[in-house]
Order: sequence, then C-alpha cells, then structure tokens
Amino acid sequence: MSRFRDRRTTRRTARRAVVGAAAAALVVPLLAAGTRATADQPRDDTLQQQFAAAADRYHVPESVLLGVSYLQSRWDAHQGAPSVSGGYGPMHLTDARTALASSRQQGHTGTEDARGDSRRPARFAAEPAEPKPAGKLPARLRTLKRAAELTGLPADRLRSSTEANVRGGAALLADAQRRLGHPLSSDPADWYEAVAAYPGGGRGGPDATAFADDVFDVLRAGERRTTDTGQTVTLRAAPKLRPPAAADRARRADGRAECPRSVDCEWYPAPYEKWTDENGDEDYGNHDKARRPRSQKIEYIVVHDTEATYETTLDLVTNPKYVSWNYTLRSSDGHVAQHVRNKDAAWHAGNWYINSKSVGLEHEGFLTDPDAWYTEAMYRSSARLVKYLAKRYDIPLDRQHVLGHDNVPGPTTSSIRGMHTDPGPYWDWQHYFTLMGKPFTPKAGHRSGVVTIRPTYDEHKPVFTGCGSAGRTCPEHGSSAVRLHQAPDASSPLVKDVGLRPDGTPSTTGVNDTGARATTGQQYAVADRKGEWTAIWYLGQKAWFHNPADRPTAVPGRGAVLTPRAGLDEVPVYGRAYPEQAAYPEGVPAQALSPLPYKFAAGQRYVAGPKVPGEYLYAVTYDPDAKDFQVVRGKQRYYQIQLGHRVAFVKAEDVRVLR
Repeated sequence: MSRFRDRRTTRRTARRAVVGAAAAALVVPLLAAGTRATADQPRDDTLQQQFAAAADRYHVPESVLLGVSYLQSRWDAHQGAPSVSGGYGPMHLTDARTALASSRQQGHTGTEDARGDSRRPARFAAEPAEPKPAGKLPARLRTLKRAAELTGLPADRLRSSTEANVRGGAALLADAQRRLGHPLSSDPADWYEAVAAYPGGGRGGPDATAFADDVFDVLRAGERRTTDTGQTVTLRAAPKLRPPAAADRARRADGRAECPRSVDCEWYPAPYEKWTDENGDEDYGNHDKARRPRSQKIEYIVVHDTEATYETTLDLVTNPKYVSWNYTLRSSDGHVAQHVRNKDAAWHAGNWYINSKSVGLEHEGFLTDPDAWYTEAMYRSSARLVKYLAKRYDIPLDRQHVLGHDNVPGPTTSSIRGMHTDPGPYWDWQHYFTLMGKPFTPKAGHRSGVVTIRPTYDEHKPVFTGCGSAGRTCPEHGSSAVRLHQAPDASSPLVKDVGLRPDGTPSTTGVNDTGARATTGQQYAVADRKGEWTAIWYLGQKAWFHNPADRPTAVPGRGAVLTPRAGLDEVPVYGRAYPEQAAYPEGVPAQALSPLPYKFAAGQRYVAGPKVPGEYLYAVTYDPDAKDFQVVRGKQRYYQIQLGHRVAFVKAEDVRVLR
C-alpha cells in the first residue's frame, strides 16, 4: 500500500486491526478428501464431477454453481490457504476468524513518503490503532459457518476438501434462493438474485448486482480452465441466457461516486480538514484540492495493494492524519469505495509528480502472501473501473500509463530505497489487461528490436524469498515477473541496481527487491540475443532473461525507442518531470530536477513512453475552495522511458527518436 509506514511492527498492527478484519493465512496442507481420483474416475474430471454432484444434491443449476465459483476462485483450491478476505476453496467459503488466527505476519521494506514532494514535510502513514477485540463479523466474512449448518459437514472439512467446499457453496445458493421466496428452478435465469446475494451470505441488497452481472457474463461466454491442481473444468457457453427483466435496472453506482454502472460503488470520503499535532503545529489532510483534468491532465492510473484488510483500509483512509488514495476495491465481491474525487490530488504513490497526474486504486491484498489470492470478482471490477477512467480521462490502456506502485520511480536518489513494491510479482497483469480487452500480443516479427514481457502466469513460477520472514522461500506460485541476469546463464548473478544498492552488489530474489525484475506488459529495447536468451537495456546495462521459443517469456513488440543524441556520451535520467527553474513564478519555490544515479549511455536504447511537459503542482495550504493552488509549466519537455522495473524521464532535447 502506497502510504503504509513500512516497519514490521506497523505491518503487523495494520494486519490485525479492526473488528471483523479477515487476513491471509499460513499455507495449510490441503487434505486429500474429495480430491483424489478413483480407478474409474479420471483425475482431470474429478472436480467437474464434484460440481455436478453438488448441483444435483441441492437442486442448483450446475452452470450457476460453476459460474459463481469462477468469479470467486477461478476454480482453484489454493492449497487450502484462504484468500485475503478469509475465503477457502473453489466456492470461497469465508471463515475470517480462523484465517486471522492462523495468519502469517508480513514483512515489507520501505520508508516511502506517500506525498513525495521534497519541498514539503514528508507525510508518512500514521500508526494504526491497537487491535480491537474481535466482535461479530459481517455476514460476508462468515459464510463457511452457515454452510456447515446447512450441510452438516465440519468446518475443517469445508476448508480443506474441494468436494465438501463445493457442496457448501451449493447449499448456500439454494438457501439464498429459498430465503428470497424463489423455487429451486432448473433455469439459471431464475437464480440471478440468489447469485447477487452469494458474497454476502444470503444478505445481498437489491442494488448490489455487479457480482451477479459478472457471473451471468461468464455463463453466457463459457469458460474452460486447468486449475492449480491440474484438473480441467468446463463451463459450456449459454449465449442466449439473460437475467430477469427486473434485474436490468440502470444505477448501481452511488450517485456521488465516480464509477461505471457496471460496478457496485459507494462514496466513502477521505477527510479534508485541519488538525494540530502534539507540538501545536497545524497541518491538514489527507489530500490536495485541484481541478483536474482542467488544471492538469490525468496521465496515470496506479495499481496498489492495501497490505491490510478492507475494513482496516477504510478506517485508515478516514483518518485526517493519514494519507489517501482514490478508490479501494474489496476482494470478496469486487465492491468499490471512492474516497477522493478524481479532480483532486491524493497522496498515494510516493512521487508528487505522479500523484498530481494520477488516480490511485487500492486492492485488498498482501504482496508477500501469494496465497492470499485476489478473486476474479475483484480483477473484473477493477478492470471495468480502469476502462471507465481511461475513457473518461483519455488515458491509453498500456503499461506506460497503467502503472503498478512498484513501477513509480523514486523522485530523488535518496528516496529510491524507500519506494514501495506493491502490487508485486503475483499480480496477474496479462489477465487484468485481457479483461480490459487489451491483452499483450505479438506486434512484430521475431527479430523485432522491442519486446513485451509476457510469461505464462500459471506456468511461470520463479523462486522468491522473504514471504513471512527474511530469507524464507515463498510458496510456489504463478508470477508476472521475469528474472534478469548479468549473462545468458541461469547461474549468473542478477543484474545490479545502483539506486537500491550503491555498493554495486547484485540484486536478490527477495519478493520486495525490484532491482532485477521485468513484468508483464512492460516493453524494453533488445540489446542482444544468444540461443534461448534475450538481453534488454535495463538500468544502464545488458540484462538477460530466459526466453525459449517453446515457452516464451516475452513477445515481439513495436514502438519508438530513444537513444542519446549525437555528441552525448550519456544523458541524465530523472524520477520526475519538473519545469526548468526559470518557469517558476514569484512565490513558488523552484524545484530541483535532481538526476537519479542511473546512466543512459550512448549506444543504449529505451522504449519511448509519452512525451510530457514539465509540470509542478504547487498546493501547500489548506484550501477547501481550491483557489490557491498553481500549476507551474515550463518549456522543458520530457520523454517517459521504461528504464528498469520503474519508469523514469529524460529531457527531450537530450535524445533522438528512432521509429
């Protein structure tokens, strides 16, 4: 999360805080019950048969059961580990109290100033409140208990057995249908309201229908997938299926929230008010008023994970001494809460230039716990929100404009080591962009001078360390991140990042170490090729990654590249695109351009991103009417480049463009 003070004690406190908080848990060995194939039952059909049997037992259409499960888990078992909201198994039966009790403490390095404006006092996250006694959990976080009552199955079996878990989900759907006064019909269209109620344990409201809409989209399109246990599950398409007419209502977003109609959204405002610290000094929080996009173009969407539960996150964003972001997305059902108007500048990315030109999206999750899985419901809700924002503010849907927090550069050399690293290597960028209708595909021939990173997420499982504790090996898991070596050899040291390690030591396999990592969707200029290995220009050096033809981790790309103009041995790179000193009017202190320690040398090439003007948003006082802020613009122009894992900026006058 962009604002969280990254000391272990703070992470642990935030993780445990707030009534009803659900957390990710230790990887629990998956019990064999319901998952082994018998002699006359092929293994790849076992889970499919479990869905069929449960649907028959509780008189739920099999397609409805499969569709709900796909939105919750994509039919994966996750080795018996719970999701970030305490959901277990393919049906995401929630038992947040058990998940919280067995949770793994998270480690996360970084001391980022969320505001990222070096001419103002740093704004760090406030200390979260001490954990409160656990009270009654909301219905959406305790559906497993109700499933146990309905099926007579013990809770531990519902958590660990796919057969029991699917039965529990079927029982919940049937129970919701009865409570709504509807018959146990064989027609999937008759189950729309029960599906809408599912994430809330049978207590869904009449307007909370985005989840059901997504399930019905899946039912119409059909799906086929091999799960994390190696089993193939098929949901046949029903293109003519429609929900009942009563469900075709226009709404869904709270009228005060800036959201598409296709997501369930509410306005949950962050405070903009004055406060006084213990020394009597006055401050304000937790964002700045502006008039975007009239005052500044919104150029970026920044994807974060919360490093806390949804409930904890809402408590934090309503603290005026804390920091802010624009939206929070809930894992269990994809529900969206907006906190800061998009016209205003939230404090979330650790770089004031990026903050002033971006919208920040927080997703309930934990970077260092890959099995605290993101649900399909949240991915889809987020993708629809991003598409809406991109259309509204004319933001291209690519990885040069849709950034992870871990792609945002440190604004100065001293800030590089403290920059946050979420959403990390386990965020599925290819799936995310596919949901937006923009999958990463080959754009040129195989000898192209540009590549787009694109490993096959489910099959690509590099080893990471540092999950739970320093040096600890993370659970094996699919990843969007590709490792970068100093030579075309897997035993070669990883490339160096002199910003993270000024002593020149190589990068590590740490889950928070971004120094030798390229991620799905990012584009780089090719520096060399040798056998199954490809080299790219990365942080001023050749960086090699394994890219065999039969299991490619990148595809040919297309785009302009930049190289130093003739006569320059190297050009400086920057973490922010600020105007030249002469552009600042009286009363606005000039901001230092502050080159980063990386070198862009002659002969090297980097993929060109947007060409942007030098800009600085000067908003340093409490101003509810948004009258006192100024946007300083100069003559200086910059190109954004994919320098390493993070983007950077170079002066347009220092480079030439190669098409």
